[in-house]
Amino acid sequence: MRFMTQRKRFRDLSEQEILALAISSEEDDARIYRGYAETLRADYPASARMFEGMAAEEDEHRARLIDLHSRRFGETIPLIRREHVAGYYYRRPVWLVENLGLERIREEAEAMERDAERFYLAAAARTSDAATRKLLGDLAAAEAGHQVTAAELAEAHLDEATRDDEDAAAHRQFILTWVQPGLAGLMDGSVSTLAPIFATAFATQDTWTTFLVGVAASVGAGISMGFTEAASDDGELSGRGSPVKRGIASGVMTTLGGLGHALPYLIPDFWTATIIAFAIVFFELWAIAWIQNKYMETPFFRAVFQVVLGGSLVLAAGILIGSG
Repeated sequence: MRFMTQRKRFRDLSEQEILALAISSEEDDARIYRGYAETLRADYPASARMFEGMAAEEDEHRARLIDLHSRRFGETIPLIRREHVAGYYYRRPVWLVENLGLERIREEAEAMERDAERFYLAAAARTSDAATRKLLGDLAAAEAGHQVTAAELAEAHLDEATRDDEDAAAHRQFILTWVQPGLAGLMDGSVSTLAPIFATAFATQDTWTTFLVGVAASVGAGISMGFTEAASDDGELSGRGSPVKRGIASGVMTTLGGLGHALPYLIPDFWTATIIAFAIVFFELWAIAWIQNKYMETPFFRAVFQVVLGGSLVLAAGILIGSG
């Protein structure tokens, strides 16, 4: 394939190119760590200091590699990056990882060092040239040293109390940005669509018409809830996070909440579809009560009273109106 022929295989690289690749990789990793530090600085200063220390370590290793290259091959370093080499380990974009939370960033940093070490060890095992084998072994040892350094930096900047505080802050941010608006959307979609769907079902006893009404009600409610959540608070003062994320969480969960008991009406038989829809409604309402209890710390019986009783009343209203 054409796109594969444009990438060099690792075993075809010269020792100079391997050094150049290591230099560019260290430079990229230092930039990634500094990006993490900048992202975390405002809310997690201790973790930001840890990543700044890791970036400094990458800078030191890059300087040593450049010195080695200068002694062996001169001052001109070939331009070769990891994307130029087939099979070389992949780094996820900073913007993709930084939106996934503090613990995910920590895990990604650990994976970065492990991936590099494994790659160099595997590459060393596949070469028969003694000098290249030694160079790859040295690089693998350096990456293993990075992992030790990362652990030491974590101990220096993240004592147990600090880590617990930052983890608690990250958990709270996750609740405010994703769980709370998503739960509100799920409740709205699951409860507010009960009346129109079951009123239509019992009024027409036509499963296709009921399905169309259910889809329209669910999608419309999702769009409305999503825009309302996003426009209601920019998150700067409340600390609830990105309005776009909250709007997506609310809109998607609202739509899913309504579709759950609309989809059974794709079944042609009215009573079969309705019984399945009743079972799904029962599951949805109890699931919402459980989520409220687990993530919002709402007492379980209060959550049951709010969600299950309220949803049952809306369901009964829809059935009565449709049967009238």
